[in-house]
Amino acid sequence: MRLASFHLLVSAFSTTALLALLPAPAVPQQPDPAAHRLQATRAELEAVLERLRGRGQASDSAFVQGRLDAGDFHVGDRVLLAVEDPPLPTTADRLPPLKTQEQQLSDTFTVGAGTEILLPIVGTVSLRGVLRSELEGVMTNAVSRYIRDPVVHARPLISVGVTGEVGKPGYYGVPADAVVSALLNAAGGPTKDAKMNKLKLERDGRSLLSGGSLRQAMAQGRTLDELQLRSGDQLIVPSKNHSDIYDPIRLVAVLLSIPVTVYTLTHLR
Repeated sequence: MRLASFHLLVSAFSTTALLALLPAPAVPQQPDPAAHRLQATRAELEAVLERLRGRGQASDSAFVQGRLDAGDFHVGDRVLLAVEDPPLPTTADRLPPLKTQEQQLSDTFTVGAGTEILLPIVGTVSLRGVLRSELEGVMTNAVSRYIRDPVVHARPLISVGVTGEVGKPGYYGVPADAVVSALLNAAGGPTKDAKMNKLKLERDGRSLLSGGSLRQAMAQGRTLDELQLRSGDQLIVPSKNHSDIYDPIRLVAVLLSIPVTVYTLTHLR
């Protein structure tokens, strides 16, 4: 009996010793939120890249390096540009033209082939290798070749869907620094049947933020960038009267008849 107990003790000790020699299971690395910040500066991304390489996170490192090399813009992206008009002349014989150069440049432009946008007066501006945080500086430099000391506001837009119980469901092109409540207001605001305590943000059918957490983020004035939203995400406003199962169907029907709406230029001033 004692011999059997001794053998069991030796066996347990050997197993424990063997397990101690085995490498510890790898702990999955969490993605670095700073790597996906839409408005991250070049210096911030370079710091993130160094941190990721130190951790051995190859895929995230490659993603950040790709942003630094190729920039953030792709064909089909939209850019909101506003150039302020100069002070009006004081004499009647120096009236400005019907549409000033600044007014011609204040519009929404789409990134075309070659990662370029075509502007009135200015011509082609390349966004190859440009980060979103660098857009305003690039556009100011381009416009300043034709207009002296321009005051330029430029924002890259992300396309976010708003569906459910809102006045105007659809996809809205909004700046990354817009707050969630502004996105809701751009879609006409909630209807009387909106179940506001069940708001949710989704990506590809997966919930990103909902309920109390989302309401708290809205109360704090968190921006879309801070919540790490990106084009294609959706804000869903459920109804008090029926299940959410109808929301995707209603959104598809709306998209067939409503174009993407662009956030107002006054947001940039």
